[in-house]
Amino acid sequence: MNADNIRKRIRSGEHQGTTSGLSGDKVQANLVILPRKYAFDFLLFALRNKKAVPIIEVLEDGQYESRYAKDSDIRTDIPKYNIYRYGELIETVDDVTSYWQDDFVTFLIGCSFTFEQAILDGGIDIKHIKEKKNVAMYKTNIDAESAGAFHGQAVVSMRPFKKDDVDKVKEITGRFPDMHGAPVHVGTPGDIGIANMSQPDYGDAIAIEEDEVPVFWACGVTPQNVALNAKPDVMITHLPGHMFITDINNDEFKD
Repeated sequence: MNADNIRKRIRSGEHQGTTSGLSGDKVQANLVILPRKYAFDFLLFALRNKKAVPIIEVLEDGQYESRYAKDSDIRTDIPKYNIYRYGELIETVDDVTSYWQDDFVTFLIGCSFTFEQAILDGGIDIKHIKEKKNVAMYKTNIDAESAGAFHGQAVVSMRPFKKDDVDKVKEITGRFPDMHGAPVHVGTPGDIGIANMSQPDYGDAIAIEEDEVPVFWACGVTPQNVALNAKPDVMITHLPGHMFITDINNDEFKD
């Protein structure tokens, strides 16, 4: 199924779940929508924290069709959206048309789901895809670099791998610097402030066996964590794990 058909299924409500493993070799993106008055500070925040917030496209005020996805509509083509008011999550919806403002600036942010296909193509299983779950994501004690009102700690995504596969996984994901790139941490979750691996802050818990090690990547959910501090009067994001699917091939973002 091509990306346009997947977006149509999402738009119609036929697909409402996670998009992990859904789009094959097509780039997936995280989403942040903010009023124009916050846009510069957020862009500066992204530039200062490129590992966690690698911007791949910015849509100007009021625009909702991505140049990377023909005939797309950013207001309807993501399975689930989070609506924040003054830093509080108030609602999760499958369509944000009724919330739309003419001054909204949309940011599409690189997503680790892009490099997952490369890992699979390398002959390595990814546990949450195999188990039909959302990837596990955790808040950390890693401080993001502040910009204006935007400040706070980074979020990471976690995938367990066999110890013998970790170096290969590092090498594969390092080829995608605009999709979070190589891991930021391997093993010992407590070193980055994660106290309980069985209770992720976002996504689904994934069991880690004795012969496996947790591997952590910078995550595009970081802006949602930072929003708790910045408290913009309105901010729209994807529900973690529910991404925007583009028409671009993953290889176009390979370093």
